[in-house]
Amino acid sequence: MFFGLLVNSAANASTQPIDVLGRYIPPQCYTQTEHKVSTGQVARVHNPCFACHTQSLAPNFADDADLQLSYDFPASMRRNPWSNLFKDRRPQIAKISNQQIVSYIQQNNYQHQGKLLLDEKLTSHLPKAWDVNQDGRWNGYLPDAYFHFDHQGFDKAPDGKLTGWRAFGYRPFMGAFWPTNGSTDDVLIRLSTSFQQDERGQFSLAVYKLNLAIVEAMIQRRDVPISPVDEAHYGVDLNRNGKLDIADKVVYRWAPLKGQNMSYVGQAKALQQAGELHLAAGLYPEGTEFLHTVRYIAFDQAGEVVLSPRMKEVRYARKVAWNTYFQLRNAAMSETKEADDFPERLRRVQGNEETGLYNGQGWVYQGFIEDKQGALRPQTYQETLSCIGCHSGIGATTDSSFAFPRKLDESHFQQGWFHASQHSLKNVADKLVKVDGKAIGEFANYLLQNHSGNEFRDNSEVEAKFFDKNGQLKPQAKNHLEKDITYLLWPSQQRAMQLNKAYKVIVDEQSFARGREAHIAPLDKTVYQQVKEGQTTGLQQAVKVEAVK
Repeated sequence: MFFGLLVNSAANASTQPIDVLGRYIPPQCYTQTEHKVSTGQVARVHNPCFACHTQSLAPNFADDADLQLSYDFPASMRRNPWSNLFKDRRPQIAKISNQQIVSYIQQNNYQHQGKLLLDEKLTSHLPKAWDVNQDGRWNGYLPDAYFHFDHQGFDKAPDGKLTGWRAFGYRPFMGAFWPTNGSTDDVLIRLSTSFQQDERGQFSLAVYKLNLAIVEAMIQRRDVPISPVDEAHYGVDLNRNGKLDIADKVVYRWAPLKGQNMSYVGQAKALQQAGELHLAAGLYPEGTEFLHTVRYIAFDQAGEVVLSPRMKEVRYARKVAWNTYFQLRNAAMSETKEADDFPERLRRVQGNEETGLYNGQGWVYQGFIEDKQGALRPQTYQETLSCIGCHSGIGATTDSSFAFPRKLDESHFQQGWFHASQHSLKNVADKLVKVDGKAIGEFANYLLQNHSGNEFRDNSEVEAKFFDKNGQLKPQAKNHLEKDITYLLWPSQQRAMQLNKAYKVIVDEQSFARGREAHIAPLDKTVYQQVKEGQTTGLQQAVKVEAVK
């Protein structure tokens, strides 16, 4: 939860009432970790918390594994503000027919006949209520991705020009963004214009692809294979062999204190040398953008999960400021001191629905969500606030991001550069991690630690599929998961239909600020409505997960 690093004149202080300012604490954090099957039985302790709260890797200095052990909330947030979690959606769901929901999610609310609907409204028909500073123009992100991808994952406009956005396949982060919990999604990345240009300032796809590979190497801290290139053309020793020759990979070797530095290529290289752009392990360069769409669960004719044409949300992030390792560490230390000195003080997040909200680590976040008629509208301050809690100050992120560090490598379709509309995650293997010195699949470990398929611990379909009557992981299901993560990620069509309807009820209510998680029955048996001061989770020791190298 870093704040105070970014000072930006465009960031207007929130005018929202005080009672929503603590909603950067997400609803998942109120999950009951202790579970009794029957009265008098010793409670079993489960741990969904470790996925987010874990030992961090610098320059993420929010090493927060200790949060697995207690509900460490300010007094004003001990009562769960996410009241939608406790609503019984079943009567409303029953009123929506299967035909109605299928027809609804197949409608494209993002573009029509090559025109971007939200972009047109923001530029030509801007509602006065959306114009926060009342200057007659939209000052936030204008949608400019067309979701028309080539064989390298690059997005193209109707005139055939590249938009700069590039899609990538990735293993979804554990829990909420698995389709079995209610949503499908995708993520695109775009680097700023200088990364797309050669040293003369001309657009170069070759330069752009190389810079994306360099960023991938810096974020994932590994060597990244590339198509063979002549390093002399770029003046950069990409393969780090001490000479300019033909390189077939970007070698990750960054240790400035040992004199080991790396470089971008093209115009970005020139700006890096001038000190106007920066490069460091675990950090994206200035101007990096992400576009994340959240959608309903649809199925193709073969019965496989696909993205729905209708979008629930369009989420946007842009890195607007650079912070060094030293600055990030100081901010983390300052926040720790702040929490010790003023434990009841809520965090203040700068921004508004037009310019976005600032996470204090150099990023601005903005979102658009369905209105009552199903058209996309800007999210309000409080609707966006819950995004900030996850995208700043937890141990699991890399420079505030989740998806790109989990990008599929070169052994996958199109070297991992593809959109979900081009290729699915079918037959993608579970990734090995190390827990207590033993290698295990990442998703298999999540199931073992949590004994359910989501943070709220209410995914009965996953529980029945993967656990026997004694609560043990079924060997056959685990073996299937090791080879194909969609065996876990994809829900049955019946469950998907119910979850789609449940979310549509929230759209009809426009009650996103009270929780937007799709659920059917009330979660009062697995989620606390109130936590006590000093309440612990029942866990005796934090789970620590290490990468397998």
